[in-house]
Amino acid sequence: MTDTTESEPTRIAFVCVQNAGRSQMAYTFAQQELEERDLEDEIELVTGGTQPAEHVHDEVVRAMHDVGIDISDRTPREVTFEEIQQSDYVITMGCSPEEVCPAGWAGENRDWDLDDPDGMSPAEVARIRDDIKRRVAELFDGIAGTS
Repeated sequence: MTDTTESEPTRIAFVCVQNAGRSQMAYTFAQQELEERDLEDEIELVTGGTQPAEHVHDEVVRAMHDVGIDISDRTPREVTFEEIQQSDYVITMGCSPEEVCPAGWAGENRDWDLDDPDGMSPAEVARIRDDIKRRVAELFDGIAGTS
């Protein structure tokens, strides 16, 4: 009989307070990285907020549309304590890790300290979007290098 046990996928959580801008962009770019790198079976993605907004910020939807990505159907969601506890990497977008999960977690936290795009000009939102895309690619480069 062959051993069919597989290791659990690496879980990455992209967390923000409202889950309406930065974390939505990061999650979307991470989904692209999964597909491009053929890592769907190795990495699981989570996104959420501690106080989710009603909808993704309009300026974020427009900025993503400008690069050919439609996130208009996305809805901010609340991230659960269990999701954070079960994550290998918790990427916060500029809010403190204590605000996201005061009890801590077993995984690694990285705070990207990004400006909130809510209410910003299209040029500023595009700058944040491009920075997030670069950071997500670097994150995947690092994870791929350690697996």
